[in-house]
Amino acid sequence: MSDLHDKLIVIDGLIISDFSRPVFEDMRKGGLTAANCTCSIWDNFTETMRNIARWKKDFAANADLISQVYTTADILKAKEDGKTGIILGWQNTTAIEDHLEYLELFHELGVRIIQMTYNTQNWVGSGCYESRDSGLSDFGRDVVAEMNRLGILCDLSHVGPKTSEDTILASKQRVAYSHCLPAGLKAHPRNKTDEQLRFIADKGGFIGVTMFPPFLKKGPASTVADYVEAMEYVIDIAGEDMVGVGTDFTQGYGKPFFDWITHDKGTGRKLTDFGEVINPEGFRVIGDFPNLTAAMEKRGWSTGRIEKVMGGNWLQLLKDVWGA
Repeated sequence: MSDLHDKLIVIDGLIISDFSRPVFEDMRKGGLTAANCTCSIWDNFTETMRNIARWKKDFAANADLISQVYTTADILKAKEDGKTGIILGWQNTTAIEDHLEYLELFHELGVRIIQMTYNTQNWVGSGCYESRDSGLSDFGRDVVAEMNRLGILCDLSHVGPKTSEDTILASKQRVAYSHCLPAGLKAHPRNKTDEQLRFIADKGGFIGVTMFPPFLKKGPASTVADYVEAMEYVIDIAGEDMVGVGTDFTQGYGKPFFDWITHDKGTGRKLTDFGEVINPEGFRVIGDFPNLTAAMEKRGWSTGRIEKVMGGNWLQLLKDVWGA
């Protein structure tokens, strides 16, 4: 691990791995300070509560490696203690079903980041694979307002363009694409146009750049240098204060998982085909995070820019939204 990487606050805006002790050990190996870890996708209220209960057991069983994050102070404490702070996040709003009051309950349990939709339609709005983007529903506007009140970050990564625009305009807090790539480098329903990237940044929003290979320009042939190139493309549009890391690591998962996430509600119509999922060379696993810092240095990034993109910008965003 380089001297610079060892000193950094490193925050990953999205990890959806098969969480287990080996993954937590790899987080430590990679020098990961904190990560937004998905605990709900297609899941309803009961299923999500069960997932959170499992996380609570993981926190107790792996207390030497991980700790739960409620505030940005918890992230700094994790760095101090040599642990990885886990932010519980969702990639859908199905867990609240159509009950606005459930948001406060989940906030008390530690949920701090929620994506408005996941690929398709829900009570709140439309996903990016929906053939007709309805925009943010009236219930969705209530959800945004309640998330603002509680201090939960609105995530728009898998959200349709109209629903995203509506959310950006409706939110009184900063919002984010926690894990996306630029359509300017590769056209894909999950990638964001230059106009979308500029719009969210102009409104004070944030962009976490993913390295999920199906969305990168070179696909499974990509390298960590290609990932840094994509980050730089986004920085050139949004500015270096509005960009961070959002890898979308799926470590430990295989074909059954990808089948589940690429079908509506897990078992419905096929939405997309990722093909072969091979993470970029040099950044295959979470433990390779030091290679990302090295690739940024090799590209000629200043220490200040690296500090911001690797975690400083995320830390500021979360402090702004969470209020602490």
